[in-house]
Amino acid sequence: MISNLTLNKQTLIERISQLARDKFASRAVDYDRTSSFPTEDFEDLFNAGLNGPAVPTEYGGLGLGHDSDIFTLWMMTKELAKVDLSLARCWEGHANAQVLLTAMANESQKKRWFEGIVDRGEKWAAWSGEPQSQIPGQKVGLGTTVQVVNDGYIVNGTKVFATSAPAAQWAVLLVNPAGAGGARHNNSSPASVLMLGCNLSDPSVSFDDSWWQPIGMRGTVSYLVRFEETFIPNENLIGYPGQYILEEWQTRFTPHYGAAFLGAAEGAYEYALAYINKQEKGHDPYVQHRIAKAAMNIDTMHFWLRHTATLWETGQQLGAKQAGNRARYITEQLATETVNDCINTCGARSLIQPSPIERILRDLSFYVLHDNRDRVLSSIGQEILGQSYDRSYFGSSPNPTP
Repeated sequence: MISNLTLNKQTLIERISQLARDKFASRAVDYDRTSSFPTEDFEDLFNAGLNGPAVPTEYGGLGLGHDSDIFTLWMMTKELAKVDLSLARCWEGHANAQVLLTAMANESQKKRWFEGIVDRGEKWAAWSGEPQSQIPGQKVGLGTTVQVVNDGYIVNGTKVFATSAPAAQWAVLLVNPAGAGGARHNNSSPASVLMLGCNLSDPSVSFDDSWWQPIGMRGTVSYLVRFEETFIPNENLIGYPGQYILEEWQTRFTPHYGAAFLGAAEGAYEYALAYINKQEKGHDPYVQHRIAKAAMNIDTMHFWLRHTATLWETGQQLGAKQAGNRARYITEQLATETVNDCINTCGARSLIQPSPIERILRDLSFYVLHDNRDRVLSSIGQEILGQSYDRSYFGSSPNPTP
């Protein structure tokens, strides 16, 4: 389904697809079983010259980004997700951080940080702060606070869902000196949210793996990270205060999730096709129905992502933001439906290892909860009806767009 790509862009996707098939697929089971970061996979990506997908070409990267060629980046993510959704999520955060640095970092920051990515294979993550709230059974409060000092910022507190926590060298922290939380849980003026580049080798930063006992996405190692008087200098402030919220940067990344969902659906679909042929079940009319529906679902997801990417790449920002949220919703729905159709086609054996569908089901059902799909759909309807809406966080922010 990859279309309208130049030869060199198709080559990029083919390179990462071959790595995924030849190396990453066989490792995914062990990373999932041991809840460990896909270190070898990232080493292979670095050695293949793929570690800087969104770093500008003048700094040695591939130059993919929301205003140039976001579709190729999404299709690279899709190829990783076909074999390992956890790997795709770590890569996605790494690439999204590069998009932010390309757009907002100053020249000194770009030179310093991009060199680490391109020349040394440094990995990045992007983490927002937590609200100071607890859920039933939780004994310790989560949340970050930020104190502004003369020459920088001091961060204290904890953050969970810190993807790639023990393996990344740097993280973009979205924090709020005015109160708890960062971008997603911002409860004050949008201009109070800051983005800080945090060196994760700082001894004041530590990780707690005991919190991470999920049903799926285990290889993302999204541990609890603890900041204890972590000092971040002024030179690591990225962009202007509030830029992430005011410019709705989350809308650039929302459809990127959809590319991962598509990859999961394709992985299940390809396994189901092989299973059907091996078991000679192709003459069953119900199998025919389900596999036909799965194929059309995958086509539809491709079309939505291509449409959204074209809007970004041609400077139609408002249309791109609107299409991205719709793509986010529809890809979750169709990917989930496709995986379920594949399971019903193959039967219970598909949910027993070594079938990859067993892991795809666990990972996808966990990953789609990154956003609440009901709120995504509600925000789309609110915008259509001319009501107040939140295009970035779907109603979780007190600062919706009128």
